Amino acid sequence: MKISENWLRTRVPLTVDRDALRERFDMIGHEVESLEPVGGSLDGVVVAQIVACAKHPEADRLQVCQVDAGGETLQIVCGAPNARAGLKAPLAKTGARVGELTIKAAKLRGVESSGMLCSAKELGIDADASGLLELPPDAPVGTPLAQYLGLPDAVFDLGLTPNRADCLSVEGLARDVAAAFDLPYGPLAIEPVAAPSERRIEIRLESPADCPRYCGRYVTGIDATAQAPDWMRERLRRTGLRPISLLVDVTNYVMLELGQPLHAFDADTLEGPIGVRRARAGESLKLLDERDVALDDRFLLITDAYRPVALAGLMGGWETRIGAATKNVFLEAAHFSPAALAGRARTLGMHTDAAHRFERGVDPELPRRALERATRLIVESAGGEAGPVIEAVSVEHLPVRAPVRLRRARIERLLGIRVPDAEVERILAALGMHVATDAEGWTATPPGARFDIAIEEDLIEEVARIHGYDRIPDRAPSGELVGPSLREDRIGLAAMRDQLAARGWFEAITYAFVAREQLDAWHLADGAIALANPLSAELSVMRTSLLPGLAAALVANRSRQQARVRLFEAGRAYLGGGAVREVERIAGVACGRVAAEQWGEIARPLDFFDIKGDVESLFALTSAESEFRFGPAAQPWLHPGQSAEVRRGDRLVGHVGVLHPTLARQLGLDEDVHVFELDLDVLAGRDVPSAQSLSRFPSVRRDLSFELPEDVPYAQVEAAVRAAVGETLTEIVLFDRYAGPNLGTGVKSLAMGLILQDRYRTLTDPDADRCVALAVAALESGCRAKLRG
Repeated sequence: MKISENWLRTRVPLTVDRDALRERFDMIGHEVESLEPVGGSLDGVVVAQIVACAKHPEADRLQVCQVDAGGETLQIVCGAPNARAGLKAPLAKTGARVGELTIKAAKLRGVESSGMLCSAKELGIDADASGLLELPPDAPVGTPLAQYLGLPDAVFDLGLTPNRADCLSVEGLARDVAAAFDLPYGPLAIEPVAAPSERRIEIRLESPADCPRYCGRYVTGIDATAQAPDWMRERLRRTGLRPISLLVDVTNYVMLELGQPLHAFDADTLEGPIGVRRARAGESLKLLDERDVALDDRFLLITDAYRPVALAGLMGGWETRIGAATKNVFLEAAHFSPAALAGRARTLGMHTDAAHRFERGVDPELPRRALERATRLIVESAGGEAGPVIEAVSVEHLPVRAPVRLRRARIERLLGIRVPDAEVERILAALGMHVATDAEGWTATPPGARFDIAIEEDLIEEVARIHGYDRIPDRAPSGELVGPSLREDRIGLAAMRDQLAARGWFEAITYAFVAREQLDAWHLADGAIALANPLSAELSVMRTSLLPGLAAALVANRSRQQARVRLFEAGRAYLGGGAVREVERIAGVACGRVAAEQWGEIARPLDFFDIKGDVESLFALTSAESEFRFGPAAQPWLHPGQSAEVRRGDRLVGHVGVLHPTLARQLGLDEDVHVFELDLDVLAGRDVPSAQSLSRFPSVRRDLSFELPEDVPYAQVEAAVRAAVGETLTEIVLFDRYAGPNLGTGVKSLAMGLILQDRYRTLTDPDADRCVALAVAALESGCRAKLRG
């Protein structure tokens, strides 16, 4: 937001200098991104008029001008294309300094020249260097230019935060500055314009939730050749807008002054009632930038009896545009809901000042004031007759600012200082709030423009920034110690991160937005939530899994000569297809060698059991490893022979394995990539730790060797043995696995040690034999096993 210092000073009686004003802008949260002086040194530059022009005898592009400088006529050689008899323009006399140049009398191609006619850029008051700065016909010749243009001035370019839409106007900034300096301030006094004309039109709000207030007014018989007054044009230039025509300049000026966007239609192109409704499928509109845009029900339209005439809050239509011959105007000022316009301009690849304001919220009480102000400026400059203000309003849909409680104890607790009651009341009232006092503090009702104030902390922020952040002392935070928020029966995410980091994994953070095509490649696009206003096509949907983003990060690392990559991420996946769910997950991707290159260990590529071991290390944090089971996986993005799903009881925890070769090739990978993804809600539950005494009785070991079908997983074997033997079995050690031709096809041999121990007595041989018998019986009946001799 650019603002002229002189314009601001007309609204607030400031006595401080420019540096103090800049510092205060920064301190109240409006960071000054740049400060550009305008017309700082224009001594010797006056308003002049070209009396006559003649072609230079020795140069085709130069003219010899006779210039009235106010009491004297000077000969000036000028090359500007718009130099002509009768034009009023700035003249730098001999001795004046323009930028880095000191003007001297000189001969140009043999012709004397006693000064220089100047462009706006040469004077440092605008970027336009296309020709001489053209001054209005009534500019007084001989008057110092700085005095005539209200110079010197400065332009503050403020980096406003998105929540402060109220400061996208001089009036909003003036209120903040007045409150910061404890100066009097009042809204601009706007007198209603008499309405000698009775011309009116019906307005229909077909979408009142999107547009609860629409005001319009005819102004007929205006002078189509009239220009905006020079003071208005100068203010527009200094805030970054190029003056175009009276009607455009007035609507832009009122938007900058009050914060309310307006639009002007050529009234002679409108037919029948004005309507505000959602677009229908198949409708299109040619905009002022001459683009034809296809519309759908996301867009809000302004219509007449037969067609759309404007995109509400974004841009007007081509067919109803104002032009050089426009004599009758219909002015529009409306309140549009921020939700109805948010992101619509971006969808069409545009950014307009009106959309920028409406998306953030405009005071719903402002349209009538803005319409009266614009009408007066038009009538004063171009004549014409105004009709009555026509208003359609849906009161129940107008936004209402709810009262917010503010406790003095809460202010002191958050800021660490006690702000006097009188100062709090002054600040809130100066910011336009209605304040009621009670025993504990205040109840403040924000003004209509303050969409950002909803909770007590918002009010405390207002008190802090206006009272002065520099008046809040630096103190170490203090307060009561509270217990950890993590329940004892849950594993903290930090512990899981530490566990993976200790095993050589690096944590990554990837975008929660991905391309739909990326999810399609993984067969994970079902239920993906599309973004209404994506930053780009590559970030168009919410991720349904953490793995596509991690895999893309792995590809990026591999393309940068990183042979061994191990990345994990903890974050949310977003699932639609009904009620939207956010699922906390932890996932990882890895490729390359098991260990970094070294001399003390034989190089070996990562395999399924390595990553399975890393996943099992997370299970170990739960102290309930026996609850987790691995089984066959049926995910299209996993290798069918080197993958598994993980369950905890009957709940799915996630998956682990090797990427499907087809997917790996699509990602541009020529080696095995191992992945895992686990649901934290299921994974993080753990047994509450409890102290138990160690058995002082010795343990007994019995070894078993047996054959069983290859398709029986070890998890099933372990579960069967534990269930049969019971608490006496403290540990199972699998120390051998064999499969070979002598066993037959589809058969494997396992050898395991059973560690038996009782807490209350020494186990005897018959006790151990009984446990072995129970284990053998369970294996034979539940796992089709046969004890080897």
